[in-house]
Amino acid sequence: MIRGEFINENVPIVKVAIASGQSVQTPYFLLDTGFTGDIQVTPEIAKELRLEIVSVTKTGIASGEIINVPTALAFSTMEGVSRAVNVLIANSKFPFIGISFLKKFDYKAIVDCKNKTVVLKRVV
Repeated sequence: MIRGEFINENVPIVKVAIASGQSVQTPYFLLDTGFTGDIQVTPEIAKELRLEIVSVTKTGIASGEIINVPTALAFSTMEGVSRAVNVLIANSKFPFIGISFLKKFDYKAIVDCKNKTVVLKRVV
């Protein structure tokens, strides 16, 4: 089980490891249930991880706009289990994880807005 927290009163975040080559980071990721991808990181995190862009994909964002976003491949680890993940690289205030990420690791998200808690729980 992975426990997260809320910041800025209403932003659920969790800490997740992401790696590429010999570079590893464990930043806080915003849990975005509206994001159907795996992971999105900022260009700064992508540079620190030395991510190699493998393609550019058209992506729909919350405003309805379609933008071109560079993508890379990386590995992520949760509770000792590693999986390959697709990484979008885009400007944003926070890096975030989405629904596809949780599905790859067989996790469900329990977000308690009243008590401001976030729990990612493995479902086997």
